[in-house]
Amino acid sequence: MKSHAFRRTAAAVAAVSATAIVLAGCSSAGEEAEGSSEPTTLTLATFNDFGYTDELLAEFTAETGIEVVHNKAATSNDARANFFQKLGKGGLADVEAIEIDWLAEGMQYADLLTPVADDLKGRWLDWKEAAATDSDGNLVGYGTDIGPQGVCFRSDLFAAAGLPTDREAVADLFPTWDAFFEVGAQYTAATGKPFIDSANAVLQGIINQEEFTYEEPDGTIIATENPAVEDAYNTVVENAIPISAYAGQWSEDWFASLASGEFATMLCPGWMLGVISGNAPDTTGWDIANAFPGGGGNWGGSYLVVPADGKNTEAASKLAAWLTSPEVQVKAFENAGTFPSQVEALKSDTLLSATNEYFNDAPTGQILTDRADAITVSPYKGPKYFQYHDALQNAVTRVFDGLEDQQTSWDTWVTEVSAF
Repeated sequence: MKSHAFRRTAAAVAAVSATAIVLAGCSSAGEEAEGSSEPTTLTLATFNDFGYTDELLAEFTAETGIEVVHNKAATSNDARANFFQKLGKGGLADVEAIEIDWLAEGMQYADLLTPVADDLKGRWLDWKEAAATDSDGNLVGYGTDIGPQGVCFRSDLFAAAGLPTDREAVADLFPTWDAFFEVGAQYTAATGKPFIDSANAVLQGIINQEEFTYEEPDGTIIATENPAVEDAYNTVVENAIPISAYAGQWSEDWFASLASGEFATMLCPGWMLGVISGNAPDTTGWDIANAFPGGGGNWGGSYLVVPADGKNTEAASKLAAWLTSPEVQVKAFENAGTFPSQVEALKSDTLLSATNEYFNDAPTGQILTDRADAITVSPYKGPKYFQYHDALQNAVTRVFDGLEDQQTSWDTWVTEVSAF
């Protein structure tokens, strides 16, 4: 059984945030103002941090007279469970967020979603739009962000370990995964602390650099026979677990550690910048390097969809279109680092010149643009991608927690996914 100094069991995460933001008035969804055909309230359901602040949504209310109630699930997993439990049965929000890892699963039920207006097609990057287009040519998802990744690091903790702190010098440390693990091992040896937050974040980074992992476009299941998947698992267990503070992310302890200095690095898609700064607002020392081990990688990126059985589909479509317009995508980036998928937004001088005061005034607009340009693989994610990948993350977690050894946990995963 593999052991290491930083093992701990992740704390449970609340399924849904208690925060529900009512931006104006108190009428319920579907209610209409007297003498008006326009609904007065819409519900919006997201997760993590899309950059949709109270102030931003208030701009929509000011422009349209439509109020918005914003509910946030704690995690993508929680949002997915709610979405598929209620899709086609009523009870979903007027506008729902879908994460890219379970988009293909949702596309099996594209007929239960309201198509995007034809005049909006072409707004988004080709691959972003193609993934949300059904076999009849209906676009059913409004692209929000994409997730080009850099490496976030604590410059103060790097300095204490004798590592460089200049972001350009730090970027030079991580040309490959082997180099990343080597630096991590040096850091833990020097400090007695974990180098990176999460072993499963490393798994995500490696898997997202493979074109085919669990399924092929013709429906062939390759999960348990794909050497790239087994190599990724073994690499994470042997090299990432010994330098990781946690198996996964989003636990209460993990959130607390963003501020405490328990770990020194995180693999950072743009949307993670808002997660860090939002949960450790008074912490200094965070920066971001224009690098990613092995080249480039995209983690995450989401869509907004409008359930077809909603009471306010016309107004909901208006909200989804507004939130994913070029101008608003740039504002969301400024709020939370969510990197735009809109073609026009990517040309914005505001985006390219953006800096982030929290991350040591890093030129985050240019860094994330460079990281997006470095992406050479767009992984195929079939209808069962989320289930296969979640089960593989659980396999890593079992080893991390000392419940199973490396081979036993892999064998458990093989048995589990063979039954999906």
